[in-house]
Amino acid sequence: MGGEGTRMKTYSVKEAYVTLQGEGAQTGRAAVFLRFAGCNLWSGLERDRASAVCNFCDTDFVGTDGTNGGKFIGPGALADHVAKVWHHDGPQGGAPYVICTGGEPLLQLDTPAITALKAKGFEIGVETNGTQVAPPDLDWICVSPKANAPLKQTSGHELKLVYPQTQPEAQPTCFESLQFEHFFLQPKDDTAQAENIAATAAYCMKYPKWRLSLQTHKLIGLP
Repeated sequence: MGGEGTRMKTYSVKEAYVTLQGEGAQTGRAAVFLRFAGCNLWSGLERDRASAVCNFCDTDFVGTDGTNGGKFIGPGALADHVAKVWHHDGPQGGAPYVICTGGEPLLQLDTPAITALKAKGFEIGVETNGTQVAPPDLDWICVSPKANAPLKQTSGHELKLVYPQTQPEAQPTCFESLQFEHFFLQPKDDTAQAENIAATAAYCMKYPKWRLSLQTHKLIGLP
């Protein structure tokens, strides 16, 4: 059989590896980090950074040449690959966990992929910029909103805001009424990191709705 309706989707993955979640409420949990290639807020090329909607990203999500990266035709092939990565390097026992990240994972992650991963026994988390509506049946939704980007996913398990940002529409008070269980501020990782950490900690102490999220994987030398 042929035709447009029978073509299987190709998923482009930058990298996939087992590590510990380093940020937010799931800090310390072993997971496959499944990094999808591509983003809708920055091309990933340094020449475009200054004009990007999100110009402080610290992640390489361009191409499919990272560890265990590649192109996978169909949701079954993607799920098989994630399961192989988990069973090769992952811990024994417990529910296997995959964190879909990017770039922007919801440009690619869809219901068939979620169904295939669930069939392999995975709990599924997503780290998204919130510009795409998340498909159903995800176990954990972390939204990290960006200034000047439309926020379409306004509920979930945690909202993680990079701090500080100068734009008025990217201040913590803009997001406090949204439907999230946890609210985190994460210090911006740039040349002023020490000052950013101090400013973030001070804000969380003054406004305890917000909790401090550090990138602990970087502090202990994990990817």
